[in-house]
Amino acid sequence: MVVRAIIQKNAYRDSVFLMNLSRRLGEMDGVGKAHALMGTPTNIRLLKEDGLLVPELEGAGPNDLLVVVEAASDDVADAAVKAATSTATALRDAGERAFPSTAAALEGSPGANLALISIPGPFVRREAMRVLDEGLNVFLFSDNVSLEDEVALKQRAKEKGLIVIGPGAGTAIVGGTAIAFANSIRPGPVGIVGASGTGIQEITVQLHRRGGGITHAIGTGGRDLYRDVGGISFLTGMDALIADKDTKVLVLVSKPAHPEVEALVLERARAAKAAGKPVIVHFIGGDPVAVEAAGLVPAATLEDAAAAALALLHGKEHSPIIFSAPRDEVMAMARQAQDGLIDGQTDIRGLFSGGTLCGEALLVLGPVLGPVRSNATKNPALKLADPNVSEGNTCVDLGEEEFTQGRPHPMIDHTLRCQRLVQEARDPATAVILLDVVLGYGSSEDPAGSLIPAIQEAKAIAAAEGRSLVVVASVCGTDLDPQDLASQEAALREAGVVVLPSNAQAARMAALIATRGDAEKIIFG
Repeated sequence: MVVRAIIQKNAYRDSVFLMNLSRRLGEMDGVGKAHALMGTPTNIRLLKEDGLLVPELEGAGPNDLLVVVEAASDDVADAAVKAATSTATALRDAGERAFPSTAAALEGSPGANLALISIPGPFVRREAMRVLDEGLNVFLFSDNVSLEDEVALKQRAKEKGLIVIGPGAGTAIVGGTAIAFANSIRPGPVGIVGASGTGIQEITVQLHRRGGGITHAIGTGGRDLYRDVGGISFLTGMDALIADKDTKVLVLVSKPAHPEVEALVLERARAAKAAGKPVIVHFIGGDPVAVEAAGLVPAATLEDAAAAALALLHGKEHSPIIFSAPRDEVMAMARQAQDGLIDGQTDIRGLFSGGTLCGEALLVLGPVLGPVRSNATKNPALKLADPNVSEGNTCVDLGEEEFTQGRPHPMIDHTLRCQRLVQEARDPATAVILLDVVLGYGSSEDPAGSLIPAIQEAKAIAAAEGRSLVVVASVCGTDLDPQDLASQEAALREAGVVVLPSNAQAARMAALIATRGDAEKIIFG
């Protein structure tokens, strides 16, 4: 195989652009591997580990665009590199309209009331302030934005009666329009505010599967409930849903908030309840006592939050969900899956594209397995020394900034997760690999298809060493999503994956399998 590479200095591109360019080059006949990424330290390391770090890329910086192809011959490699320039130009110019600047875009879009911004973090404040001053709401897809800039932007938005969603915003559905990563959800009476992108996605998906639907789902960015930010966007979103006549029930989702900010949110939630709109609260890892004391409904998982919302709408009681199937069927499934595991295979390795889904798995697995390490935990004792190396039971959020700087998000491009999946298979302690598969707008066109070759390779590695390897997954998606939930689940099952209907249930199943059923009493009670 022949490797060719080019570098374009100071040519920043967002993750969608990078994914599309990588995909188009990879589809060329004779091309084995194709990567379009930014020259961040993480990406340089990954290219080196993949044997693709050629001398042409020396001195690359984080704002430099790198294109690397591995091909069957010199002619194919040269053709691919040549095609990269024309393809990049076509992608850059694609779309109904292209504007050379923010000012030109504002002038050319007189009816717009929201701007999606995806540029390098250091430039966000200037451009977003310009948009806010023109009277538009802002959806900030950009990450690496300073906390100081976030506070300044959200305070300006509050002064103008607007909202800033983000930075690092992943999800919103406003009036039926999906923004960034979101699923196709039927309309209905539930409104959601969340400082959690995949948390919103899992709740909306679980609502849809149960016959429910939403008015709006308003993301705020993961830091909105920090003390310095003060929940500015979260409270603005709540106010909008309280005032919305079509919203009958509110669901609030976030990682634990600062106590002072949580108090503000719960006070506003009490006002919603007083206005006749019940509120379900799922602060992931938070204390439900304060929620109950405020007269609100706490939910133990994302799935429970959706089920509780529908129960309230219909005046019914809700009991927490452990598994959708009866206990004996669940245990039979676990026993069948664990067949072939040998002594020493004890560990679960969770490889997540969704940060909230990773966090939920940590909460589900911790009481069952004991310490579970992660790159995304707030507990310093459980923090991975190196996010690229698992230690015992581990759940990794591959959407964290150390993995996404200058490369597509793992919901768009599964390359990094596939590499890590094979890496985990080579560890003889690995019993179960736990995955989330996220469908919807913005995500990969065929996530199951992208993961299955790596799953098959991982299983083959284990089999060659005389052991089994179990892969457990949940698919966050609906029948209306472009990728189609049923076909994605069917493809995974055909590849030998144990598929569960929710992220929380998948984590519990992984624990049952890895412990050879010893976790049954803890899980079922």
